[in-house]
Amino acid sequence: QVQLVESGGGLVKAGDSLTLSCAHSITADKMYGMGWFRQAPEKEREFVGAIHWSGDSTHYGASMAGRATISRDNNKKMLYLQLNNLRSGDTAVYYCAATTYAIGTRRPNDYRWWGQGTQVTVSA
Repeated sequence: QVQLVESGGGLVKAGDSLTLSCAHSITADKMYGMGWFRQAPEKEREFVGAIHWSGDSTHYGASMAGRATISRDNNKKMLYLQLNNLRSGDTAVYYCAATTYAIGTRRPNDYRWWGQGTQVTVSA
């Protein structure tokens, strides 16, 4: 069982930057990819980006491409999402997730474990 706990959300202004963190319990022998998703009220869960278990490769969804950076520190068992130039449309609950695939995918159904989410609210 993998546990994931997000933190770092909050209320920010348009144009601000924010870094979200995800503490996880993935052990070093598990080569699990990870990803970030977000969900706004009355909208489907949306792919933000994903990372290879090694941290060497990332890919991003169109909505935040160029404004998001994912990284991980396996020694600290942490996953990060840096968000830049935030817009009101980025307001959502942000989730981290882990998959048994070596690299995270765009499909929520590929992820086996999810955190509880952290709210990001961007004011105009």
